[in-house]
Amino acid sequence: MEEEAGIQEVINGHDEKIIKEEIFTKVVRAGKRTYFFDVKATRKDDYYLTITESKKRLGKEGKVFYEKHKIFLYKEDFEKFSEGLKDAVAYIGNGKDILKAPEPEFNAEINEEKSALRAEEFTNVEFEDLGKK
Repeated sequence: MEEEAGIQEVINGHDEKIIKEEIFTKVVRAGKRTYFFDVKATRKDDYYLTITESKKRLGKEGKVFYEKHKIFLYKEDFEKFSEGLKDAVAYIGNGKDILKAPEPEFNAEINEEKSALRAEEFTNVEFEDLGKK
């Protein structure tokens, strides 16, 4: 359901101005919610993204209204935002903490050395004191 918004023309007096507000729109319907991903441009032609969540609600007297929440995401934040979103989705999908440091690879030599050192620390028992009263 991709829709591309065209350039809107606004006539102001005798001058004709072109406003490039919405460049691209993607609508995602998900159950009771609808998400809108809108690419827009500033007056200086810098792109930014608005993410809108819209939920249909019943108000007083049974009147229907739409509750909307909006996030503005600027292009300098795209990479960090997408990394955070990817990590959060992966965490939910895997059920694991992907942000933890990975387990070190098993290296038999290193583990044997560590075991030997620990064994020396704990098995060096002197029995000279036994039997003395």
